[in-house]
Amino acid sequence: MFPSPLRAVVPVVAGLALTASLAACGGTTKDDTSSEPANTGGAAASADPNAPFKEGLNITFVPKQLNNAYFDSMTSGGKEAMSELKGEFKLVGPNESNASSQVSYINTLIQQKPAAIAIAANDANAVCPALNQARQAGIKVVTFDSDASPSCRDLFVNQTTIQGIGETLVTMTKDQIGSGEFAILSATPNATNQNAWIEAMKTELAKPENAGLKLVDTVYGNDQDQKSFQETQGLLQAHPNLKAIVAPTSVGIAAAARYVSTSNYKGKIVVTGLGLPNEMRKYVKDGTVKQMALWDVPKLGYLAGYAAAALASGQITGAEGETFKAGTLNEYTIGKDGEVVLGPPTVFTAENIDQYQF
Repeated sequence: MFPSPLRAVVPVVAGLALTASLAACGGTTKDDTSSEPANTGGAAASADPNAPFKEGLNITFVPKQLNNAYFDSMTSGGKEAMSELKGEFKLVGPNESNASSQVSYINTLIQQKPAAIAIAANDANAVCPALNQARQAGIKVVTFDSDASPSCRDLFVNQTTIQGIGETLVTMTKDQIGSGEFAILSATPNATNQNAWIEAMKTELAKPENAGLKLVDTVYGNDQDQKSFQETQGLLQAHPNLKAIVAPTSVGIAAAARYVSTSNYKGKIVVTGLGLPNEMRKYVKDGTVKQMALWDVPKLGYLAGYAAAALASGQITGAEGETFKAGTLNEYTIGKDGEVVLGPPTVFTAENIDQYQF
């Protein structure tokens, strides 16, 4: 838990060039408090698709965890978006990932009244009371990467569809082991996106064509490198017939690959999941990891920045069917439950990983 004053506040004003270097990996955390929103989803307001983006917008990003390479990379995209929009970018949040660690930051932001908050929620419900209070205060709320309950935000910017990630993770596992036992190394037990992806994997595993795959365990590294490393060791000791470890978290896949790469399990245990190319490159090239997947992480933060600005500028309200333009990206249409999807995941291998620098 961290005190209420905001940390690591980084303004970006008009014309400031993007200097943040893209880092490498995965995260965890979110929080709570109470009250109904004055506007439960922006749809009650009216959108003006021709309204210009307002200049000088203050948009604050609250990732699951600071000093996490995955979120460093993602929020660098948000910083770039705010530079293009001649707005002010701020970054605040906890150093640890747990369900309540973000609440104090949201409460402080309510007093500061930014135009919008963009938050990656570690717990779908814990942050809702505080986010609803923010919305009552006139602050737009965009979730990205990991959603909160739709009742307490205006828009969710998703990496890709939950089903698409579940299918990709199961397909990569089946392609590499054919059949047999595998285990999941996840982030935290209450991580919204992790749990949704795992459920999507189970749906895929129930299909007749995947009957040969057997999920024998799910463990949690809390998106901490050392704990994920230890959980990897524990899985291999507990399950002598294990053929693969699937980590839908970039911290987890890097820790698992690090353990396997210097052990007798290298070449015997498949390590796959979701990881950042820059962090996983050495493990892909030395053969520890044959396949992994992810979306374009900086672009997700960039899209979240433009979505927040479009809300704060009155171009959209978050209603299904509304459209907005996101800078150098495509025009996006808001889907059911106020969701915007960046695009499909990319599978990285030794043949293509050098094409990606994030």
